[in-house]
Amino acid sequence: MAQNRKPTTILDSLGEEIVRIIAPVSTCMFLVVLLVTVLNTDSSPNITTIASIAYNETSSDSIWDKLKGALLNSLAFVAVITVTTFILVLLFYFRCTKFLKFYMGFSALVVLGFMGGEIALFLIRVFSFPIDCVTFVVILLNFAVVGVLAVFLPKMPILVTQGYMVVIGILVAYWFTVLPEWTTWALLVALALYDLAAVLLPGGPLRLLVELAMSRDEEIPALVYEARPVNYHEVDPRTANVARTLWRGRNSGSSSGSVEILDSNSSPEVGLSDGGEGRETRVVVARENQNSEVLPELLAPFVNRELEGSGTQVDGGREGNASMDGWAIEGIGLGSSGAIKLGLGDFIFYSVLVGRAAMYDFMTVYACYLAIIAGLGITLMLLAFYRKALPALPVSILLGVLFYFSTRFLLETFVVQCSVNLIMF
Repeated sequence: MAQNRKPTTILDSLGEEIVRIIAPVSTCMFLVVLLVTVLNTDSSPNITTIASIAYNETSSDSIWDKLKGALLNSLAFVAVITVTTFILVLLFYFRCTKFLKFYMGFSALVVLGFMGGEIALFLIRVFSFPIDCVTFVVILLNFAVVGVLAVFLPKMPILVTQGYMVVIGILVAYWFTVLPEWTTWALLVALALYDLAAVLLPGGPLRLLVELAMSRDEEIPALVYEARPVNYHEVDPRTANVARTLWRGRNSGSSSGSVEILDSNSSPEVGLSDGGEGRETRVVVARENQNSEVLPELLAPFVNRELEGSGTQVDGGREGNASMDGWAIEGIGLGSSGAIKLGLGDFIFYSVLVGRAAMYDFMTVYACYLAIIAGLGITLMLLAFYRKALPALPVSILLGVLFYFSTRFLLETFVVQCSVNLIMF
């Protein structure tokens, strides 16, 4: 049927993937802006956190003092994040996976229970909502416990897991908006640069973590939002038992790279290999309780385009040569089902940017939102073209900061003057 045909261009194949990751990001940003607007954090007292450990900004400080203090705060925060990430890599290297899972679960519990509870108290006070202490504690406890289970139990409904991921992002992002203004902007730029180095540099902590997880074929215990995979065809009954798709990519100077598509418990049926230049690429298709020669429908566009572009014909039991010398999926951005993954930190700092913009004017919010979505779309397009590990913060944060200051100091002045003088444009 026409509506189920395979996409023919990169825009067709990536359109739904982009929408499925942009929707939760937009929801998170919208709710953070709503919280900032309702709770009026601009008049809230500054809190002392690890992000303001080196300098506490006051309104009486000079611009130079604020800039210098903001840079010190951002450097201190990035240093703590870097050391913490290397410690997590070390623990993962020594297979302390249970400890990491308990740590992540405890972090989620603290965010949902304490941060969420305090924000809930703010909202109760603002809206004068009548509720007793016992009911509030019971509801909050259930909310937090279910959230931890939804995040870390694989059998929970995917919509519940996705919803709690967005909620955690909203709660953390709101508390980041309470930081002083100069510290917030310096912190956003510093984290974007850190993300660039941690993912792309050979010794970057995030790159080491992902490569280690791929070498062991293990999932990283982390708070990551995974969109549902895109199904471009109607599901054939013979392939309805496909359980999962595992993507693995390795790319090093002399080692071989591989990409596999596996079922939970079945043997491979189809293999593709290319022995050029010491590299080997395999696409293994497996199914559960059947010997059908039809490929599974749960294929993300990244592998589809690679197979189509190489002119490879894939049939049950047939081999073809594939020119996949440039294949280098590092695991960031691609989930175990072939869908796109986005770290929760990206949700948080996108929302911090628009939340800080909401403290000034809604015109800057619109500009920053469009800039962030454009940057995210550019990053996803680059991921599809280069099939390489890419950080999601730098492009969006760069565009967002640029659009914020351009709108605040240039566009707003122009629009206000046009409105005052009744000039239509």
